[in-house]
Amino acid sequence: MLESAVLRFADPHQYQEAVQAADVRVTVTAPGRFDATLTRIKLDRLWMQRARFSLPSVTHSAVSKDRSTIFLQFQPDQAPILHSGAEVTPREIVCYPLGSDHHYRASASYHCGGMSLTPGDLAGFGAMFAERDVRSPASIRVLRPALPLVSRLLDLHKAAADLATTAPDILEHPQVAKSLEQALVRAMVACLTDPDADGRPHSIRLRLAVMQRFEQMLEAHQDVPLHVTDVCAGIGVSERTLRLHCHEKLGMSPHRYLWLRRMNLVQRALTHAEPTDKTVTAIANDYGFAELGRFAVSYRKLFGESPSATLRRPP
Repeated sequence: MLESAVLRFADPHQYQEAVQAADVRVTVTAPGRFDATLTRIKLDRLWMQRARFSLPSVTHSAVSKDRSTIFLQFQPDQAPILHSGAEVTPREIVCYPLGSDHHYRASASYHCGGMSLTPGDLAGFGAMFAERDVRSPASIRVLRPALPLVSRLLDLHKAAADLATTAPDILEHPQVAKSLEQALVRAMVACLTDPDADGRPHSIRLRLAVMQRFEQMLEAHQDVPLHVTDVCAGIGVSERTLRLHCHEKLGMSPHRYLWLRRMNLVQRALTHAEPTDKTVTAIANDYGFAELGRFAVSYRKLFGESPSATLRRPP
C-alpha cells in the first residue's frame, strides 16, 4: 500500500514510536528544545524515511530482522556522525546486518535517514540491475561509493521527500510511485555494488556484546533510573570496561549517558503529569535527583526551560 507522512515532534519519545523498520531510543545530549521532523514513505517494496533534528543526541537503534536497511546523511556540510565508534561522513553509506543494533552520536543538529527492502527484494533487484548477488552484510559496513552515484541516490531521496511534503497525492499515484521506486532502487543498488566503494568492515563489530547487554538492561528498565553500579552488576563487567566501551561507542562516559537518560525520563514524566497530581520535587526524587536546586539549574541548561514550566505546559 502506498503511503506517506510528514510528522513533527517536540518530544523524542513520540518520535521514537513513529520510526519505521527499527526500534530507536533517542537521548538528547545538549541544551535546547527538541524539535524533529520525520518524513516517512512506503512504496510498493521500498520503505524510506528522513529525519531532521534540532539538537545533538545519541540514538540506539535496533533494525528489523525482516528488512535490509541502509543509513544515509543528507547535509554535505554537517559534522560526521560517530557511528558505534567510527566517524561516518555525509557521503558514506552504512549497511546493517539483519536484526542488528548499534549506537550513533551526532555532535550538532543533523539530517539523516535511510532506505530498506526485504532481503528477497534486495537480492532480486541486485540481480536485475547489477547482475550481482546483493545481500545484507554479516557485520556493519561503511561504503564510500563514487560521488556521482551517492549524489544521485541522495537527490532522488530528497525528491521523494519533497513530494511527500508538497504533493502527497501525486506520490500516491501508482505509476508515479512505481517510476520513483525503480529509480531509487536502481540508485541504491549502484551504490551498494560500486567496486570502488571501499567497504570497510567496521571496527563497529568490536565490543558489540557488552553494549548490547548494556542496552538490553536499559530496555528492561525503561522507566527506572539506573546508575553505573547497577549496570556493571547487571551485565557482569567492571566500571573500567564499561567506561572504555561507552567512550568508544557513545563518545561519553557511562555516568554522563545514564545521567542524560535520567534527565530525559524526568522530562517525559513532567510532560505527561497533571500539575494538580504531581510536583516537580516528587518527580525529580522518583528519578534519583535529591538536590532540587541543582537539578533545576541542570534541567534548564539542558532543555531550555525550568522543570515547573514543563509541568505546567499542556501535553
